Formats: sequence, structure tokens, C-alpha cells
Amino acid sequence: MKIWPITASKESVLKRAAKLSGERPAQKSVVREYTEVLVIAVLLALFIRAFVVQAFKIPSGSMEPTLKVGDHILVNKFIYGIRVPFANNVIVPISSPKRFDVVVFQYPRNRSVDYIKRVIGLPLEKVEIIDKKIYINDKLLKDPYGHYSDPRIVPGPRDDFGPVVVPANHYFVMGDNRDNSSDSRFWGFVPNRNLVGEAFVIYWSWRRDGVLSMNPSKSLIRWNRFGKVLLPSG
Repeated sequence: MKIWPITASKESVLKRAAKLSGERPAQKSVVREYTEVLVIAVLLALFIRAFVVQAFKIPSGSMEPTLKVGDHILVNKFIYGIRVPFANNVIVPISSPKRFDVVVFQYPRNRSVDYIKRVIGLPLEKVEIIDKKIYINDKLLKDPYGHYSDPRIVPGPRDDFGPVVVPANHYFVMGDNRDNSSDSRFWGFVPNRNLVGEAFVIYWSWRRDGVLSMNPSKSLIRWNRFGKVLLPSG
């Protein structure tokens, strides 16, 4: 009659018992192990995309020169609160957008489409544009981000707008390419429930008409834009 040494581990005991009985220890199949790893990785990726960070690509020039067509950006979805996926309602508020934040949001006229603009007017502020100049609560706004390519003053909301008061829980947004942007001047305010998050960095950028070259003016890849931070100064 055999006895086990008292120093034997549980694992060795099971292996010896299996050997005596002619059975092999149960093992997970390789397929099952890889499946479990894959499922965990997918769930983690979905969680991060839904609540933490999401990648977007810039398809138009409405935010030039800050963002160019072909820029790929990361958006912090956590900063403005934890939201219910799909419904996008805030369940845990964290912070609110500040003036000059670059925000991604669901287009108010079609929430299946994502837009990116810069916050100009905050809730309950009076916004007015006179000859391209922006006034907040009747004070001229120091606007370091606005880019104007057309020197003309065109009648209409592009260059003369308001005055309007931003409703509670809404934001007035504009593209940095002020003469070539469809924004709150044309389709209204952005409700807080439509916010997706704040853009904070460019992680990749390429131009459609470029070639494989290290020359920045010709290169397909815009090397100098990698890692550019988009958070407003101050």
C-alpha cells in the first residue's frame, strides 16, 4: 500500500492518482483557451470604445487648420460623464465642456452622424457675430482659433448672426475654418445629450494626394502631425 509524502502538492497528488487509475488529468482544449482570450479581448475593446476612448477620422476641412482631412484623432468619452450606450444619456456626470474645447457630438438633425466642432458659446450665454467678430454677453471674444479665408463680409449668418441666448444644457459650436463650416450658425445648438467626448490628440495623419516620401510637403503620411495635442491652452 502506497502513501503520499506529506510534502506532496495537491497537483502532484492528482497527477499520481490519475496515473494509478490510468486516467489523464483534465485539460482545457487549445481552442477553448484561445476562444476565452478572444472573447475577453473583444469585451474589453467594446468597453473602452463605449466608455473611455474612441478613434475618429476627419473627412472634411471645416476644422482647418487645426484638423486636416485625413487626420485620425482620439476622443475622450469619459470626460463629460459616463453615458448609456446608444441612448447617450449621462448616468454619472463628471465635467462639462469648456469654451474652446474641440468636441465630437451627434449631429442634432441626424444623431446617427458624428460632427466635430469647437465650443464657443456656453449654456445661457448671449452669442452675437458682427462682421465676423464674435461677442459673448456683449463682450468681444478673444478668438485664437478662428481662421478666415474670405476677406468679404457676406450678408447672412456666416458673418452676421444673432443675438441669441444659448439654452440651458446646450452649446453653440463653430468650425475653426469659419468661412467654410456648417455649424451652430446654420443648424442650431448642440444638446448636452448629443455630446460624445473631447478630442485630445492626433495619432495618425495622411493626405490623399501624397506620395511615399520623407519630404513633409509631398509625403503621403504627415509625420509632423503625429501626437499633436488638441486640448485648448489655458
